[in-house]
This record gives sequence, C-alpha cells and structure tokens, in this order.
Amino acid sequence: MLEKVSFQLGDYAAEISGILASAGGGFHPMPLVKNSASPANAVREVERLRNASAPVRAALYLYLGCWDEAHNTADSVENPDGYFWHAIVHRQEPDAANAGYWFRKTGRHPIFPKLAAEAESAGYHSGSEWDPYRFVDFCGNVRARSAEERLALEVQLIEWQLLFDFCTQANRGQRF
Repeated sequence: MLEKVSFQLGDYAAEISGILASAGGGFHPMPLVKNSASPANAVREVERLRNASAPVRAALYLYLGCWDEAHNTADSVENPDGYFWHAIVHRQEPDAANAGYWFRKTGRHPIFPKLAAEAESAGYHSGSEWDPYRFVDFCGNVRARSAEERLALEVQLIEWQLLFDFCTQANRGQRF
C-alpha cells in the first residue's frame, strides 16, 4: 500500500505507540463520514497524554473515531497544522465548504508534495501538486462506490499518517 511513507510505531513515544497499537497500529482506514459517538475509552486514552501537542491529540482523536474531540482540539490550534486537521474533520462531517475554508487557511502545507506522490502511488491522480479541494470533492463523490471509496480511504490514511508524523516532529526535541 504505502511505498514511501515509513510509518513505524517505534518512532513515537510509548504512550502514543500504545494508543495506536490498540487501534490498528496507525494502519486502519478511517471512515469518510464521521461516526456519531466517540468511544469513551479512546477519549480517556488521549486525555492522559500530558505532553502531546494539540495537533497530535487532534490526530489521535480523529484516528480513534472521536470526531467532536478532534474538532474541538483542532479548533484550538491557530497554525497550519491545526487548520489542516480542522479541514479533515470537516471533510468527514461531511461539510465540503467548511473543509475548503480550513484548507484555504492551511495554505500550502509541507506534506503536500509527499502526499501527492503517495496518493499517485496508491492510484489517486492528484496532478503534479496536491489539491486538497479536489480530494474533498473526490471523497464526497465516491462514498458508497466500492473501488473508488477504497481508494479515498487509502489516500485519507496516507494523509493522516504523513500529517501525524509531521506534527509529532514539530516539537523537535520530543517525539510528541
């Protein structure tokens, strides 16, 4: 599936690795549309991360199906990483216009070139540069179309892995 993304649980703090390991290890596809209720145990696990940055917590909430918590956490971050997570949350809502608003605030994120290359490797033709608006439209159009929906799920997972890894590296001296 992933040709260039090296997503290894050992790259992250033990607390984060443990949370991810219990939920597919960072490799299970997230739904294209939000779930209705947050698993209480997942919320508690993320809340215990005292040193994790808000973007990392937003990412974990999103991965674990805690949509409201992901939204609230991403909403508290006033930088491109937080805006990016906020956009993904609204893409899953689904609210394409609101996702577009947050992607405009995100601007050209540093993971876009690698995301475009990885998406291309997965079979999603994004063009020479990553176009988040086009991917929002793609996700909205492919729900319930088996082959294309699987592709959207795969690219969404690649996007999550790349952005999560980027955000964990943001605190340069820490693995959070």
